Amino acid sequence: MKTSDLAWWQRTIAYEAYPKSFLDTRGAGTGTIAGITSKLDYLAKLGVGALWITPCYRSPMVDNGYDVQDYYAIDPSFGTMADMDELIARGREHGIRVVMDLVFNHTSEACAWFVESRSSRDNPRSDWYVWRDAKPDGSEPTNWRSIFGGSAWAWCEERQQYYLHTFAPQQPDLNWESPEVRRALYDIANFWADKGVGGFRIDAITYIKKPAVFADGPVDGEDGLSSVHNATANGEGILDFLHEFKAAVCDGRDIFTVGEANGVGADELCRWVGKDGVFDLLFEFSHTHVPMGEAEIWCKPAQWRLTDLKRVLTASQEATATNGWYPAFFENHDQPRSTVNFFRCDGPIDAKAKALGTVLLMQRGTPFLYQGEELGYGNATWTSPEQFDDVQTRGEYEFALTEGFTPEQALAACSRFSRDNARTPMQWDASANAGFTTGTPWLPVHPDYQQMNVAAQEADPNSVLCWYRRLAALRLSRDELLAGSYEELMAESEQVYAYRRQGEDGAAVVLANLSDQPAAYDAALVDGLALLAGTHGTVRPGALRPLEAVVFGTR
Repeated sequence: MKTSDLAWWQRTIAYEAYPKSFLDTRGAGTGTIAGITSKLDYLAKLGVGALWITPCYRSPMVDNGYDVQDYYAIDPSFGTMADMDELIARGREHGIRVVMDLVFNHTSEACAWFVESRSSRDNPRSDWYVWRDAKPDGSEPTNWRSIFGGSAWAWCEERQQYYLHTFAPQQPDLNWESPEVRRALYDIANFWADKGVGGFRIDAITYIKKPAVFADGPVDGEDGLSSVHNATANGEGILDFLHEFKAAVCDGRDIFTVGEANGVGADELCRWVGKDGVFDLLFEFSHTHVPMGEAEIWCKPAQWRLTDLKRVLTASQEATATNGWYPAFFENHDQPRSTVNFFRCDGPIDAKAKALGTVLLMQRGTPFLYQGEELGYGNATWTSPEQFDDVQTRGEYEFALTEGFTPEQALAACSRFSRDNARTPMQWDASANAGFTTGTPWLPVHPDYQQMNVAAQEADPNSVLCWYRRLAALRLSRDELLAGSYEELMAESEQVYAYRRQGEDGAAVVLANLSDQPAAYDAALVDGLALLAGTHGTVRPGALRPLEAVVFGTR
């Protein structure tokens, strides 16, 4: 494959902005759409051509926008529809296309659809959500636990029924079995596509197809409940719905789609992406589950090795080698910072960020960066559960207590995995509140902001930011790094992640020592290749320093 054969979204770098934490232009303490627009030059210098912004629709903000009240309106805390139109237009001028986040598994309880649906059992939208009668004893229809903790069912007095909520009680699940629901959702997507967005990230999409029979699942915790994920993720027939979505929204448009597909493994990717798939790209989470464990229970993390991480990353690469395209990512708004998540060793955080960034930006596929990742952020410091804003973190804290963990142990688990680690305000400079806001920030700014900020790193040629910019420029300039194949090297090494990218006219070899000890490699792997980039400047043939990363390529 040649670069000329690739679509625009395959030849670029994607960036996720979390609007609430990106840049506040009004002094209210929360970020704005105008703040994102003002930093398009910054994004362009990172080689960004696709800008995914998390939901900025009107919302009560129980889950920071993932509880949508009105898909056709911008929440006033972020600005106006005119601000969004300007972002889309100005982005195009910078070669950057906006990617909207579609939240289609559920809405907010404040959504007009749900307000009507809950009012009675015989209104026009009575079947737009997932309603079930209580068991004969009056208890919930099943023993499912929501992803945010507690029962996945909530009682509605008006209907004398329970409704399903995969996430928070304020996020009732939509009933995709209703053709009217599906048409309403497709209309929303077409509205935004007509505005000129470049694509969609589709949230929590694997949960839309509910089982034909609702039954109790095996208890997997001391709370006597069973994970709703195991009961509903990736249900039989889900792809029929999504092929319909593709035909109604995507066919004939120059846009791309990336689905969030928790529960889809590498062996299933061929059904989801590629020529006969439903999406162009798919976020699957096999690699992010390596440190956390498949059960995704924060207080019971996995014991893991580097080979575990490499194996699942390579499996996803191989699954999309000839059919589909891979979205390479290590961070997003739901993950702890990668400098903590993917290392089991000591060492300077900037060295960890550079090494991991090298692995990410040289992979086959479209790299997705999350705001602050290019600066090498670590997790925040949390000293009490009251500091957390995230609804999932609060649920995980309470769940840990029910599992017999002490408050100190529960706090430690939440501090390690909390989604709030990725949501602290972006650090632009060393001024008050890191230049994010002139008001009181909605979430505390990381205390390292006076040293760890954009302005300081732009002035330092050895910074993480400058390294990311260098790698981005290298990637976008070489055919083998855009269109070349992927082959893992040194698969059994517990220190080094190494792979080869082979193009029609050139090759590159990437080696990253992800340990805090020196590592050796066979120098023959890079015979005939020149050093293109190295985190330590000079290289030692056949040897890598702790946390050193190098890229060799055809001269």
